[in-house]
Amino acid sequence: MFLNALHLQCFRNYTDQRVVFDAPKTILLGDNAQGKTNLLEAVELLSTLKSHRVSRDRDLILSDKPKGQITGHLSRHLSAVDLAIILRHQGRRTVSVNGESLKRHLDFLSILNVVPFSSLDLELIRGSPENRRNWLDRLLTQLEPFYAHILQQYHQVLRQRNALLKKARATLSATAVSNQGFEGGDKTSDPISPSELALWDAQLVATGTRVIRRRERVVERLAPLAQTWHRAISGHTEHLEMTYQPNVLFSPGHLDSSAEPRSGLAAEQIQQAFLEKIKTRAVAEQFQGTTLVGPHRDDIDLRINQDSARQYGSSGQQRTLVLALKLAELQLIEEVVGEPPLLLLDDVLAELDLNRQNQLLDAIQDRFQTLITTTHLGAFDAQWLEHTQILSVKAGEVSYFSQSD
Repeated sequence: MFLNALHLQCFRNYTDQRVVFDAPKTILLGDNAQGKTNLLEAVELLSTLKSHRVSRDRDLILSDKPKGQITGHLSRHLSAVDLAIILRHQGRRTVSVNGESLKRHLDFLSILNVVPFSSLDLELIRGSPENRRNWLDRLLTQLEPFYAHILQQYHQVLRQRNALLKKARATLSATAVSNQGFEGGDKTSDPISPSELALWDAQLVATGTRVIRRRERVVERLAPLAQTWHRAISGHTEHLEMTYQPNVLFSPGHLDSSAEPRSGLAAEQIQQAFLEKIKTRAVAEQFQGTTLVGPHRDDIDLRINQDSARQYGSSGQQRTLVLALKLAELQLIEEVVGEPPLLLLDDVLAELDLNRQNQLLDAIQDRFQTLITTTHLGAFDAQWLEHTQILSVKAGEVSYFSQSD
């Protein structure tokens, strides 16, 4: 697939900007805070309908404007596609494909496939399990857009169950106050019905199992690809282990590398383990007023030569690992979708040493359409720049770069 053109209207710091991409690789050159990252963010929104920077549409719209719009013209193997998103300061966004407004945003997802890579992706290794879950979920949505609906269903059930557990915690607190003889306790609070909680337990297990099985399968496909890239980048001196740790099968904080991963489980086995763990955590959940069991607490264990990459990996090892994960992500999307995705590199070369820069640039070549932001051209040799378009970005305006700039 190839993104031919992008049109930004009242988006971030762009008033009305058209950008035409006429080469496999495009370098967006400019000082910091000029709008380079904003342009990549717009492309990512056309793919996933999500920004990794903000959650509110109003933060994406040029100040004092009621709405903003992103339009992209995409070529795929069999067709050309026009994608558009209208963002509103107040009200719901609308999306359209080839001029036709879509009722379901699900039908818009991943018509354009992208893999973003920035210095923030080091949080995949260094950060909390939530970072790794979000990354895995974004990848799954690219491979199977319907997964976004499955995940949404799970989180809806999770919110309802948490509301019920908060009610249980309030009842327990009121009972404790009453038993101690204090005035002012809420003596009208009724305990939650076991049958009502059991109903939400069943829905949590049903929807959560669908999430777990898909996450498990994608890690099984991704891990060998990441291992191959990691072995090459590290000069065959390090071995990567990548293990999915579903919360229903692993204890919290479990990091025992000697444990055998329980992969390939049938839905019935996962559901049984899910229900058993809910029972063991029932008292804790009611006292804490929140759900402690389920895929919202999953993690991915990443190890280099059997040591935790997060706890013991050096800065260089962690950069090698995140680069291997991103290259594996590119490869997997290409294998599943049948077309190479776009690669969005946001000032990432400055974070890599010369060897890792060369590994990344060699892997790209002309295989993936690539948009790269940078403040200087020093990292690129003349041969690599031969088939590269260079655009200058300054104060929300994009123009062709010339040596006199």
